[in-house]
Amino acid sequence: MDDSRKTELSFARKVDWNLFQLFHEIVRAGGIGAAARRLNRQQPSVSAGLKRLEDHLGVTLVKRTASGIELLPAGRALYDLCETMMGAVRTAPHDVVLAAGLVEGVINIRMISSVVSPAFDAALAGLHRHHPGVGIHIEVAPWREVIAALKSGESEIGIACDNAPDAGLRYQPLMREVQQLYCHKAHALYGMTVPQPSDLAAEPYIATGLDEPQELANFRQRYGLGKRVGGYAENLHETKRLIELGVGIGFLPTCTAETLDRDGALWPLLPEAVLPAYQVYLVTRDEPARNTPTELFLAEIMGKLRESGLDT
Repeated sequence: MDDSRKTELSFARKVDWNLFQLFHEIVRAGGIGAAARRLNRQQPSVSAGLKRLEDHLGVTLVKRTASGIELLPAGRALYDLCETMMGAVRTAPHDVVLAAGLVEGVINIRMISSVVSPAFDAALAGLHRHHPGVGIHIEVAPWREVIAALKSGESEIGIACDNAPDAGLRYQPLMREVQQLYCHKAHALYGMTVPQPSDLAAEPYIATGLDEPQELANFRQRYGLGKRVGGYAENLHETKRLIELGVGIGFLPTCTAETLDRDGALWPLLPEAVLPAYQVYLVTRDEPARNTPTELFLAEIMGKLRESGLDT
C-alpha cells in the first residue's frame, strides 16, 4: 500500500464524521451563530468544531465576516462534497427498501387547485408505473394553508405560490401562472378588451379569499377591482362556475381557463401586457424526515423538470 493510500485511510479512521455535518449546517445557515441556533448548541462549541475540521484537513475553509461567513475555495469544494455525502445518507434507507423490493406506502401532496403542469402529471404517472404499491393522496387547499402544513410537518410535499418564501422550506420553480380577468359570454363586455383595469372597478366580482396569490391581490387593489363582491369561491372550479352563471367577473389562471373552458364560454377582458403573474413552486421542508414513497416521487418530478430545463 502506497503512502497516499495509508494517509487517506488514517484520515478516514481518525476524523469525526459529524464535523462534516456540522460544516454543512454552518454553510447552509450562513454563519456560526445561526448554525448554533438551528442545532440548539452553544456558539463556542460550533466554532470549535469548525476549527477541529480545519485542523484535520490542514486548510482554512471559511472567512468570518460581519454578516456571517464567506466560503474560501477549499470550503466551497468541501461543501460540494458534503452535499453529496448528506444526500447519500438521506437516501440510504430508501435505497435499502428499494433493493429489498418492499416499496409500499402513501405520498401526501397538498396543493392549490387546478394546477396545470405536465411535469407534475408525468411524475405522478411515472411513480405509479414504477411503484404500483405506492398510493397517492392529494388534498387541495389555499396556498397559505399549503405552506402552513409544510412548516408544521403535516405535509411533506406542497405545490403553491408564495410571495415571501420561508427560510425553513425549499422552493423548486414548477411553473409560472398568469392571471386573466374573465366574463361570461352573456356579459355585456363579452368580445371586448378593456385597456384600463380600473374601468372594471364597479363590476360585480368573484372573490377568492385565501386562495388569492399576493401578486393578484396587489394588482386588484391597485385598480380598485373587487370593491363590489358578487360571489365568493375558494376553488378555481367554483370560481369558473360563478363566472359562467353571470354572478360576476373573476380572475383565473390562463392555463386553467384554457383547460376548463371547452365551449368558449369565458372571455378574457384585459390586454396581455398588464396581466399579473407569479411563480408556482414545488415546496418541501428544508430538513425533512421523508418516507420512501415521497423520496421516489421527488426523484420522479426532479427528473421531469431536468428534462424540461426547469430544474434549478
